[in-house]
Amino acid sequence: MDIKKDGELPPELYRVARMGGTEAPFTGKYLDTHEKGVYRCAVCGTTLFSSETKFDSNTGWPSFTDPIDLAHVELHRDPDGKTEVTCKTCGAHLGHVFNDGPKEKGGKRYCINSVCLDLKKTDN
Repeated sequence: MDIKKDGELPPELYRVARMGGTEAPFTGKYLDTHEKGVYRCAVCGTTLFSSETKFDSNTGWPSFTDPIDLAHVELHRDPDGKTEVTCKTCGAHLGHVFNDGPKEKGGKRYCINSVCLDLKKTDN
């Protein structure tokens, strides 16, 4: 893994990933993406989510039912009482997880900022 140094990050990625910010709803590049692939951390490249677990939550951010591997993310209680999702490898703030996802998929909604993701597309 090649973790980008903070000075190499675009300003919006730095603001969200390193300062715990949130991109404006309905503006992220992956909100309406339906292409097949793997979403990786935009800071370090760690695999985070599969397109197979992405769903339209109508919340304004890309949403997933599960990470590819729970060992690739960390969950923390933030000051507002929400459960924050960070990249286990580099500590980047990714978003939050809520218990209002599809019940048939376990009920989780990983609400993730597009700017923190990099989609590696696959053919199938």
